[in-house]
Amino acid sequence: MLKKILIIEDEKALVKNLELALSDSYKIITADTGKEGLKKAKKEKPDLILLDVMLPDTTGFEILPELKKDKVLELIPVIVLTNLGDAQTVSNILAAGGKEYLIKSDWSIDEIVKKIKNTLS
Repeated sequence: MLKKILIIEDEKALVKNLELALSDSYKIITADTGKEGLKKAKKEKPDLILLDVMLPDTTGFEILPELKKDKVLELIPVIVLTNLGDAQTVSNILAAGGKEYLIKSDWSIDEIVKKIKNTLS
């Protein structure tokens, strides 16, 4: 059975590229808002979550604690993908339970896929 990855991201081009790169090896579930992402996380129980910080309806800062307080979802690794790279933001995300923090402009799709595979292996 394929492992499931939930991508909570509103940047359509990035989601498309990640889907193309990952769909051979994983079942991909997508959500373009935080609320939709939380709902899908609870329903699908993915093996990994890719989470954007800036979403149309909320932020990754608000989503992460919601995921981590759920007994079923708290153990799911969350890789945060964002354009925010200041030290305080990174510190806040990691303190809230984010496993990895990747700045979108610093990582290619191939590098992100490699990071996902390492996290899931």
